[in-house]
Amino acid sequence: MSGSLGVEAVSKRFAPAGQLGVQALENVSFSVAPGEFISIVGASGSGKSTILRIIDGLIGASGGTVLVDGNPVTRPGTDRAVVFQADTLLPWRTILDNVGYGLRIQGKSRAEARRLARPYIDLVGLRGFELLYPHQLSGGMRQRANVARALAVNPQILLLDEPFAALDAQTREIMQTELLEIWNRDRKTVVLITHQIDEAVFLSDRVIVFSARPGRVRDIVPIELPRPREFAVKRTQEFGVYVERIWSMIEDEVRRAMTSTAET
Repeated sequence: MSGSLGVEAVSKRFAPAGQLGVQALENVSFSVAPGEFISIVGASGSGKSTILRIIDGLIGASGGTVLVDGNPVTRPGTDRAVVFQADTLLPWRTILDNVGYGLRIQGKSRAEARRLARPYIDLVGLRGFELLYPHQLSGGMRQRANVARALAVNPQILLLDEPFAALDAQTREIMQTELLEIWNRDRKTVVLITHQIDEAVFLSDRVIVFSARPGRVRDIVPIELPRPREFAVKRTQEFGVYVERIWSMIEDEVRRAMTSTAET
């Protein structure tokens, strides 16, 4: 099956020459089934973005292995695509050519890249904006274009590193529902990094809670809310219980880290 992900005993230490360095991750293990949507949450500095970059192959692990469909990850590949917090659209290219940019890198002609990009522009609700430039769009629309560009290369796994963090609260909530609609249609394997616990609960099949640095898997929480999910689910008691459970774990980790720091 395509799109399976295995993270096996991954550790990461950032150690500049001649310095003790920082242990960012320690013995992190989890698996993601094809088509599953998981989120990773934890305190600031717990290694959430680091594990995402290791999964994509942008940086290497100090120990352990990442497997995509059973194959070890050694570098970035077309089976994975990343959407970062800040939009990375090229300002001199139209939205159509931005969405097709990854296809051009893969060797497609401009005409072919544009043809293949158009369905993804439609998918994220940007039809009619193809020939505009990034500065002519709102922040939410630019992030839709980022998602479309990632999907256009047809990755097996979509990696999202706080993609809505820079948006205002209302736009962020709209983007959450739109992301779910896109996922429901395309069913890619998704790994989302977020600081927003309610966002993680709303979007995910499971939420992975990281400990304070060094990041370890403290718990994996299955989210047993029915799909498809409407935004109104956030007002239910069941939703609140999940949010409180996860928040309590993160609060405990933050307090533990603060106590440890004060004692050293």
